[in-house]
Amino acid sequence: MIREEVQQLVFSLLLLPSLFLFIFSSKANAKSVIEPCSSSDSCTSLLSYNLPWDSKLSEIAYRFQVNISDVLASNSIDPTPALSWDLIMPAKSMVKVPISCPCVDGIRRSMSTIYTVRAADNVSSISEGYGGLVSAEQIRIANGVSVKNPVTGGQGLVIPLPCTCFNNSNNGATTVYMSHVVQSGESLGSIGAEYGTTVSNLEGINGLGQPQVDPGDILAVPLPACSSANLNWRNESLIVPNGSFALTANNCIKCSCRQSDLSLQCSPSGIVASCSHLQCKGSNLFIGDVYEKPTALGCNVTACNYRGHFGRKIFRSLVNSSHIQCSGNGSHAIVSPCPSSSSTNINLSPSQSPSPSPFSASIQPVGIDASNATNKHNTSIASDTRLLSEGCILSLLVLQLVLYFLC
Repeated sequence: MIREEVQQLVFSLLLLPSLFLFIFSSKANAKSVIEPCSSSDSCTSLLSYNLPWDSKLSEIAYRFQVNISDVLASNSIDPTPALSWDLIMPAKSMVKVPISCPCVDGIRRSMSTIYTVRAADNVSSISEGYGGLVSAEQIRIANGVSVKNPVTGGQGLVIPLPCTCFNNSNNGATTVYMSHVVQSGESLGSIGAEYGTTVSNLEGINGLGQPQVDPGDILAVPLPACSSANLNWRNESLIVPNGSFALTANNCIKCSCRQSDLSLQCSPSGIVASCSHLQCKGSNLFIGDVYEKPTALGCNVTACNYRGHFGRKIFRSLVNSSHIQCSGNGSHAIVSPCPSSSSTNINLSPSQSPSPSPFSASIQPVGIDASNATNKHNTSIASDTRLLSEGCILSLLVLQLVLYFLC
């Protein structure tokens, strides 16, 4: 009956111009934001999970039934070391947990987490394990738990978790929303300062009539994000919160959101051994590599950019541009008797490791089958220390010998 009344309230809200509502639960008058919806689309959302006790990252991933690599990415933890899976996070620390936020019964919420009841559990202890993101009453309502129908060991309970999408936008800027449980001593001002937003913005997003929140309230907090919307990717779109990264293309590619300009920077992840060469056709550059050539008029820049994936195929392309001066972040050839970057239509077979002399080629994305070859790209070598190709080195040695004998 309660669930039907809540649904009726939500659907009546859809008739109003407001897009959200702050409601009160029966437990300590805790408030949370509800986003009405009417379509089946979903978005990636975040949970601000305050750990009730010491937990390994792998245990947290299991608790919320999400991929451990996605938890590492959301918290900017290097996924390469195997020890990162067993990293122990202390109690009361905050971990960002990525979840899918679909439309369920007219409102945004995640219902995909299933908790298996243990012998000593009750709904209150289960609620405590999720750090205040769900109340005991919400668990009871979602699963029909009552005095006559108590939880039993081995039973699977649906855990309704908060989430918001708001079209991944905040005042026109790409945004990922995080559900944050207000802690004792926090205010809208302190929360806004921590996440780089204003009190008025938090008030508007959460429909607050006054800047007053209490411990246990759940706020939707906007996090600036990078988007692939304007990058001409094929069959893929990606939104990455500021300061974090995402793994894509079967974990072969790592795309980070650069804080300085909110742009996506993609390169080989280095955690999958079965990826293909990831090399741009007609060059010695791999995805993420940048080659800069100083000229009398400025700097010519050639970059090998990620262009999305489809199934086991990875797309990439060369992009050429000119700048007033070189940034110093790309590879530079000081002395090179090899053909210059102005050469065209030179077809090279994939090299075993990247080298710094790119050759211009078609900028159309080229698909490669990631299942046919092994990735030989050593990601531990920085792009600004790329070695000259073997042919270039040999030519340079011959030139030096000739000069020696002439002298």
